[in-house]
Amino acid sequence: MCALVSRKKELFYSKPCNVDVMSSDSSKVYFGSIKHGNSGAFASIAAKLDKIIELLDFSTIKPKDKVAVKMHLGFRDGYQTVPVFFIRRVVNAVKKAGGFPFITDNPTAVYNAAERGYTSETCGCPLIPVAGVKDGYTQKTEFNFHSVDSLELAGALRDADVLIDLTHAKGHNSCGYGGAVKNIALGGYHGPSRWRKIHGVEASIPYWDPDKCTPEHAKKLVEACPDGHIKYDEEKHTLSVAFGMCNQCLDCMEADKEVGCLNLRQENYALFQELMARAANEVVKTFDDDKRFYLNFAIDITALCDCWGIGMPHVVNDIGILGSRDIVAIEQATLDLIAKEGLIESMIPPFLRNVNLDPNADMHPFARIHGPMKNPYLVTEYCEGLEMGNRKYELVEVLSVEETKDMKSPSGVSETQPSFF
Repeated sequence: MCALVSRKKELFYSKPCNVDVMSSDSSKVYFGSIKHGNSGAFASIAAKLDKIIELLDFSTIKPKDKVAVKMHLGFRDGYQTVPVFFIRRVVNAVKKAGGFPFITDNPTAVYNAAERGYTSETCGCPLIPVAGVKDGYTQKTEFNFHSVDSLELAGALRDADVLIDLTHAKGHNSCGYGGAVKNIALGGYHGPSRWRKIHGVEASIPYWDPDKCTPEHAKKLVEACPDGHIKYDEEKHTLSVAFGMCNQCLDCMEADKEVGCLNLRQENYALFQELMARAANEVVKTFDDDKRFYLNFAIDITALCDCWGIGMPHVVNDIGILGSRDIVAIEQATLDLIAKEGLIESMIPPFLRNVNLDPNADMHPFARIHGPMKNPYLVTEYCEGLEMGNRKYELVEVLSVEETKDMKSPSGVSETQPSFF
């Protein structure tokens, strides 16, 4: 590892905390493991979700509260979003509390959600575009963060009384990890905010000196990137790096060492995570403290985000479901459990290049995939700095293997409901 990466890693990398650590000022994170201690339905992952919801206490949802269930409905052939089976249980729990739930995501995802099994009939509630059918129902929110002056916050979230941030935990090429923060930080704003402002903010810290770089050298830098993530416009004499796709192999900087016009720094990559934290905070602030709930589904954990719209091998074993009222604690706990589980190396897609295959590397598994400057813990540090929550947490496991393994198992046939024969 080059000195640049090593030095910056010391400044920005946070080791995963011990999942068993408890302190008086920690936040509770409820956890249902994918591992079952009994063949009875009472020990299943579905029962664990029900128990987590019970412990989260939906009683703060008042009759007729409009409850936004913000999730990622996927895209095209991406089928690895949270199964509708679980969504319906969450929706039913909201209804039982007296709330009026609706599922929300970007207009395109809502429009074709039926292709992946999400309909008002299967989910049990309406599906509503987060910023209206034309992606224009928004509220301008000032940021003044580097190149981002403002973002357009989605109107459906602004209108809702309650937020259930329901997330599929997975990797993400821009920041290492896509979880509860990413789900509302990008999904809580309209398309142009996501694609033209949040994506691309990394370039707002200068990283290329045009005065030092000749057109001939710029073309060498373009050729040095094995994945084609550097572009050069000779007419304008501008060079751009696709930070969201860059895995920091640093072949370009090696090609530049005699000239010194290119400098890819941790600060560039970290801007995406800091803006995510700030954007998520603006969404969270529109809801009262007792009207925020977070559910992370750490199952079918892929290397890339669901927005890619493709089926992908899971690169981490299924872990389970987490729930909390603290967005920072649930993200920290989810990342820690993924770090503890580690990568399934044989499942890493071959098109992901420069993956660190050393299981003892002092890096989170997602940083091993997407590069050391995309440390996924950064977002929890930024969120805690904004006083959104607490990185210290108490992991409370529900219906554990130890608790259920000696309970009486069911006997007889497995199908006890009426059948056709």
